Amino acid sequence: MHNLTIAELVKGLQGKEFSSVELTQHFLARIAKLDANYNAVITVTADQALKAAAAADKRLAAGNAPALCGVPILHKDIFCTNGVRTSCGSKMLDNFIPPYNATVVKNFEQAGAVVLGKTNMDEFAMGSSNETSFYGPVKNPWASDSVPGGSSGGSAAAVAARLAPGATATDTGGSIRQPAALCGITGLKPTYGRVSRWGMIAFASSLDQGGPMARTAEDCAILLNCMASYDDKDSTCIDREVPDYGATLGDSIKDLKIGVPREYFSAGLDPDTEKAVRAALAEYEAQGAELVDISLPNTGLSVPAYYVIAPAEASTNLTRFDGVRYGYRCEDPKDLNDLYTRTRAEGFGDEVKHRILIGTYCLSAGYYDAYYGKAQQVRQLIQQDFEKAFEQVDVIMGPTTPSPAFKFGSKGDDPVAMYLEDIYTVATNLAGLPGMSVPCGLVDKKPVGLQIIGNYFDEARMLNIAHQYQQATQWHSLTPEGAA
Repeated sequence: MHNLTIAELVKGLQGKEFSSVELTQHFLARIAKLDANYNAVITVTADQALKAAAAADKRLAAGNAPALCGVPILHKDIFCTNGVRTSCGSKMLDNFIPPYNATVVKNFEQAGAVVLGKTNMDEFAMGSSNETSFYGPVKNPWASDSVPGGSSGGSAAAVAARLAPGATATDTGGSIRQPAALCGITGLKPTYGRVSRWGMIAFASSLDQGGPMARTAEDCAILLNCMASYDDKDSTCIDREVPDYGATLGDSIKDLKIGVPREYFSAGLDPDTEKAVRAALAEYEAQGAELVDISLPNTGLSVPAYYVIAPAEASTNLTRFDGVRYGYRCEDPKDLNDLYTRTRAEGFGDEVKHRILIGTYCLSAGYYDAYYGKAQQVRQLIQQDFEKAFEQVDVIMGPTTPSPAFKFGSKGDDPVAMYLEDIYTVATNLAGLPGMSVPCGLVDKKPVGLQIIGNYFDEARMLNIAHQYQQATQWHSLTPEGAA
């Protein structure tokens, strides 16, 4: 059952080929047997999952079950789950049990999905390698000495290892697309505002966006149908009709205009990764699409701008973790100042402290205009680059990452090298555009991803384009050794 896609599981459940309880027991058994190899799942909610599965079976038997009824999934540990620990990968929230569900979690609950547990992640979603989690690093199912990508590396590794058919994730600078590429699965970051952020622990509020991870574009469409909704609890959520993302998957892509930014194929891109991406573009040409040479001239400024704006927002968002209201508190504080300083010093990891310091500096008196204000101006230029490009083309394509998964510790002493892992992904977050990654090859037996960037609220077309590619290729169906 673990080799079936979500679409196939839905048919199997509705056709009474197996029950949701049997399916849930199967995936729980795989997590118990295999996750010690990956460290992808922080919290397993077996009792609640089996209870939800039994309820789903009753709804399926009654014949009025919603689309995802009885399908097991995992939630990234950044989404608040009522009565279940939500740690955000941090010692600071190791003991935090929310009294409510995030809107995304609530949507899946109403759709009848069965939640198996919560996935590991970089602390407060800060990282590109999943090495900053309080619960230890996640291992890439394709190569145990290599990272799965971050920050949604736990979700990506769990789907790749067939511990769950799908998972939720978040993307602030590439945290869905980069781990999806490195783990050989499909991941979609929707347009900013398409999916509610209410109940999702904030890293950088103007950049964070939740989205789905699964093996195929068809499965991502099924998950996004559930995740996307208007939410009046989130003032940045867009009140716009949610289309049926599965309805247009079969549309022809003949005469599609694909923009290929020359800046995405410059120095720094691994030659074998470029070869795989070029082969994917050639497949689109074979299907009748037209490749158009375009330029996104401010691409090189996206990483510097991102690493001013994101830490600035993080430094303000994380002030709430002070040991007073919830989360970790230091022992025997001498006074209020000692409580604040020791709680934050002991509760946060090094990468989080690093970014808080950068963000606080950029927002401080005398430096605000020079750093934060300038970064926002650059952000506007990056958005204008995309607007001009979409006057010529329907979508933009290029590599998701500069290279396949790198080895643990290989970039730990060089934060700039680590940040450049996101060089092809951060610009879409700065512009608020949707982006996705689909598997397009193997390099040194590790997956690489093709990135598809769409115009605002064009997720249906992106999923259609990705689905047509996956109908003609088999990269998305490859399974890591040990997970078959």
